[in-house]
Order: sequence, then C-alpha cells, then structure tokens
Amino acid sequence: MTESGTTNVTDQTILQRVTQIVGPSNILTGTDMDPFVTDWRDRYHGRALCVARPGNVQEVAALMQLSAREGIPVVPQGGNTGLCGAATPDDSGQAMVIRLDRMNRILAISALDSMIRVEAGCVLQTLQETARRHGLYFPLSLGAEGSCQIGGNIATNAGGTSVLRYGAMRDLVLGLEVVLPDGTICDWLSPMRKNTTGYDLKQLFIGAEGTLGLITAASLKVFAAPRQCVTCMLTLDTVEQALDIFARLRATLGERISSFEIMNKTQVDVVLQYTQGNTYPFATVAPWSLLIEVTDTLPGTDLLPCVEDALAACMENDLMTDAVITASEAQAQALWRLRHSVSEGNKTAGISVAHDTAVPLSRQADFARLTQERLRAAFPHDPMPMLGHLGDGNIHAVVILNREEYADDDQRKAAIRQINDIVDDVTLSLGGVISAEHGVGQGNVRRLLAGRGENDVRMMQKIKMALDPDWRMNAGKLFAPPTDGIS
Repeated sequence: MTESGTTNVTDQTILQRVTQIVGPSNILTGTDMDPFVTDWRDRYHGRALCVARPGNVQEVAALMQLSAREGIPVVPQGGNTGLCGAATPDDSGQAMVIRLDRMNRILAISALDSMIRVEAGCVLQTLQETARRHGLYFPLSLGAEGSCQIGGNIATNAGGTSVLRYGAMRDLVLGLEVVLPDGTICDWLSPMRKNTTGYDLKQLFIGAEGTLGLITAASLKVFAAPRQCVTCMLTLDTVEQALDIFARLRATLGERISSFEIMNKTQVDVVLQYTQGNTYPFATVAPWSLLIEVTDTLPGTDLLPCVEDALAACMENDLMTDAVITASEAQAQALWRLRHSVSEGNKTAGISVAHDTAVPLSRQADFARLTQERLRAAFPHDPMPMLGHLGDGNIHAVVILNREEYADDDQRKAAIRQINDIVDDVTLSLGGVISAEHGVGQGNVRRLLAGRGENDVRMMQKIKMALDPDWRMNAGKLFAPPTDGIS
C-alpha cells in the first residue's frame, strides 16, 4: 500500500500479516474471493486485496490495527444478502473484506433478562431456532433469514415482517460489542434496559452500514413465545380497503397483530411464475392480497373466534372479496413462503429495480396510486410489482426491466435513475423516506442527499471523521467524503 498517509509495504507483506492473524485457512485471495466481491443479485461487483475470516474479537481488533497502520480500506461483510451493495468492495483491489461467518456462536441466553447474546456472524435463523428451543421468541423475520447474519442485520437496521409489533432491529438491540477503526474493542454488551449515564454510543453503529466500526457481538431482546398464532390471507381491490381493514383489526385485536403484509397481483404473478413450490390459495389472483398474522402469548385465550369475527365484519362492509384462515402450521408456512419468495422471483424475472420507501399510513394509498401512474407512463411495458409491510408504512415499489432490452450499461443506468427519481419524488412529496429497512449502501448515495438534506449529511460526515478520519471503513457507502461534496 503506497497511498498518502500509509507506509510503503507491499501487498504480499500485508497478506502475510493477515495470514499470521487469522491463519492460512482463513484468508482468501484470487478467484477464491469471487463469491464475496459480488452481491447476491449480481448488481454490484468489486475487487479486493483479500478476504479475511477472523475467529474472535481479538483477531478482528488485530486486523483493524493492521488496517490503521498500513492504510488498508476495510469492508465488513456478513451473509452478503444485502440489496444495496453495502458489503461489496470497490474496484480498486486494495480493500480487505472482513467476513464474520466464523464468529457465529450463541454466547448466552437468559429468560429472566429476556436476552440472547450472539456473535455477529450468527445466522438469523439459528438465533430464531435457539430462542424457540428455550421457549422464547426472536421476532426479526425476513426472506434471507436462512443466510443473513446478525451483524449485517444490525448494521442495516433491518426491518422485516414483524416491525409492526416488535419494532426494527434498532428496537431489538440491548447492547453491542464493536471494534473501532483503530482496533479499540468497545464492550457495550450489558443487557440493561435503563441507562442514562451519558450518550448511548451503541446507537451510532446501528444502521451505519459498517462505516464507523465493525460489530462483533450483540445482546438482543427476546420475548415470550406466542402460544397462539392465526395466519390468514385476504383478497381485495384497493389499498384504501386494506388500510380500512388494518384500522378495524387494530381497534379489535390491538397489539396482537404482528404482521400486516400486502402484495399486488403483479407481484403474486411473478412469484408463481419464477419460483418453485409456491401456490396461491384462491382460484384467481386478486388485485391486492393481504397476509396477516395475529399472535398471543396467553394460553387461555382463543384467538380464532376473535379473528373470524373481525374478518366477518370486514366482509359485511365490502372491504374484501375472499379470505382463507390457515388450519395448520404447514398452511401458514406456505403463505409465508409465497411472501418470502418475492426477492427471488423478482431477481429471476429480470433486472429488479426495487425501492424501500416508507410514507405515513395516511398517505399509503396516494403513494401506491401515484407511483404506479407515473411509472406506468414512463415504462408502459415493464412489470411493476408492489409489496411490503403495509402496517408500518413500508411498501416496496418495483419495476422489472427486461434484461435484453436494457443490456446496454448506459441505457440500463439511465432507466434505473429515471425510475428512482420518480419514486423518490412521490415519496418525499408525501413526507416519506427513501430507505426504511434495506439501507443506503453504494446504490443510493446520491438519493440519500435528496432524502435527508445537506445538514443531516454534513452531520453524519462529521461523526465519521471523528471515528474514522482516514475514511477507511466501508468508504463509498452511505455518503461521499466531505472533499467530494458537502463539508
């Protein structure tokens, strides 16, 4: 590495030092790095000096100290399941990708503290299953839960299908262990729920996408396991009807509604056509479908009649056209498999230009109508799935471009930018945000400035400069350095 502010050490020497830290079997170079320098959608591509796989926090700290001494850029990586390129290096070939998949242990679990402590490389599904074996429940759930890792979930402030009841990842974090860019290990793993002794420093690293430091462990909230669960799917004609149903169910069932998901007909059609093993429980696909989950931890309450009565009232008021309530866990899993297959289906169908916007519930119908109208006017022949977490205001507007028609790189980039501008204009005009749960990464840097404004971005740059003055941690993600724009 020979850039300004670094020592004149050869790449080979750096690789030898990384090998000394993690061991020869835990450093990847050459073509062995290929799966880890490209995102899972094959949208973002980069090159790296090496991929290091530390086995504990001390090795992470040693890697960060090496990075600080030699000026090596660092890209943290979990399961590499992100949608915005946050875990993909640039094309300089100078970065060290630090993968945490070896750091996957369950460190502690306490029913009394309602806490589970895990290393950052723990796969989300493993955490869920561990909590379940102890009679507890970890509510974060999303399509990539079989491969995404907790560190990445925290770094992107992941949302998923249960935010309505339990909150996003930020709401589930009790404590963190973080390694700073200079190699300092910060132990903030205490599960205390009340602490007013100064700044809550861990909050800086939740949603920071690895730009301030590297999360190595976390203490997370767990909850009493639901004793009852009612899952149902409804068909309806409009988003306005869906919002009316949500208001009525919330008034009747209260906080028992854990998920309230919506998909339009195009999205269901794409999943059925481009994925395997999915079925739709009705004879024809409706304009809109709702997937609702209602849970309760009380053993003596029968939820089913309550849900049936609430849905009957909705039917009597012409808010829906049909409904199915699952009679078994297998039926419920089939409905959730349909919902969780949307990313796979959209990726297979073409170039999926997906958005992660959120607007107030009172503007959701306007958002759906305006985005579809304006996108259809600009791209009349391309499928436009719409899906998301209606209960928390987060609907994903998607345009699927034909790969052959948009094979030219410049043409494809221009189309994606036009689509993004349309969706962002509608979102911001309705008081929304451009990213609710997927993050910013490298794909949405330009859009962040429009969404947050100069003052917010300037403040974020100053925080990063305080912790990472050499701009080594995941550079090019979230926002540009002050020298490239706002300062």
